[in-house]
Amino acid sequence: MRIIYNFLVYIVIIFSPLIIIYRILKNKENPKRFLEKFSINKEKRKGGKLIWFHCSSVGEFLSIVPLIQEFEKIKKIKQILITTSTLSSSKIFEKYRFKKALHQFYPLDNIHIINNFLNYWRPSSVVFVESEIWPAMISELKERKIKTVLINARMSQKSFKRWSSINFFGKNIFEKFDYIFPQNKETFLYFKKLGIKKLKFLGNLKFISTNKNKLKELNGKYFKNKTILCSASTHNNEEEIFANLHIKCKKKIPNLMTIIIPRHIERTDEIVQMLEKKNLKFTRHSENGKKLDNYDIYIVDSYGESKSFYKISHVVFLGGSLVKRGGQNPLEALRFGCNILHGNHTFNFKDVYKMLEKENLSLKVNNSKDLEKKTLSLFKNKKKNLRKIKKIKKIGNFILKKNFTELERIF
Repeated sequence: MRIIYNFLVYIVIIFSPLIIIYRILKNKENPKRFLEKFSINKEKRKGGKLIWFHCSSVGEFLSIVPLIQEFEKIKKIKQILITTSTLSSSKIFEKYRFKKALHQFYPLDNIHIINNFLNYWRPSSVVFVESEIWPAMISELKERKIKTVLINARMSQKSFKRWSSINFFGKNIFEKFDYIFPQNKETFLYFKKLGIKKLKFLGNLKFISTNKNKLKELNGKYFKNKTILCSASTHNNEEEIFANLHIKCKKKIPNLMTIIIPRHIERTDEIVQMLEKKNLKFTRHSENGKKLDNYDIYIVDSYGESKSFYKISHVVFLGGSLVKRGGQNPLEALRFGCNILHGNHTFNFKDVYKMLEKENLSLKVNNSKDLEKKTLSLFKNKKKNLRKIKKIKKIGNFILKKNFTELERIF
């Protein structure tokens, strides 16, 4: 199995120039930084202790921001390396003013590239986030006796079946971690069934608030007299559902404005074409200074702005849930007192949505008609469940403390 995996990685490396050119043309790759994926580093490694966090994309990165901020306070730690795999996550990183943390793109999982990467950065400890499993890297870290932890580990039923089918290979990789901290009880049980013993349940990092950075203030006079419906982290086809919803709801709420925050802003032109066909007036966030009196749709075409829009929104729909993408994290919007809507497909945040539905803090919609009905209902009742929201913040603070204490002990 390992031989097959290494062979496939070599195939990717051979075709990587074509893959990277394609990704640059699609605005999915940074043309100035793609060499980092081959461990050609631009950032400088300082002297002293360096710890390394790796996460895939935006959601995983945001979940560890409070941990990074805590570890920056420790004098013995001189540098914190953050690696991610996506362009969007690198842009979000730039929004934070870290003192010790720097960002690099994660290298390809090839032994020669990995050795070059590890020889350059020399991490004392490594933290992988959620479901980032890279066999060659993890094996090399074990060989070098570098402490390696998987935090907020997530394993779906589908992933469990896949790992079970290659049980020996999977168990061999997972056993190389010094510790695994599952984010929910379901994941904890799946790891146990695979025969993994170094497990500890510390709670889901997504409950931790990342509101410590100052929010960018929006021009209040433009949004002041608007009733705001926000559809956040939307995926393909969901924007059209909300364009149609806007047309229907505008008949009953004349001052309605729908804010669309696509999960991938590279799709903005595609969304614009759809809105033009429906004769809806729209503006982009990048076109600052426009009066919004006559506009229907406001497209947020930049990364890291979601919280500013949650602050002014009445109702927020979390995308990736009307289509089969597993949903997005609703907790940030909830902390701003927003009423939460979501579709049927929330398997990425099963435990989070289960708790929110139990506390009546979110509503599930089954179809377009149900979406319209529940949206109008929430606009009529603008009550904010501040007491319950405060409770969730306390849970987040407790989870942060537990994870920080455990990682500090291991490091």
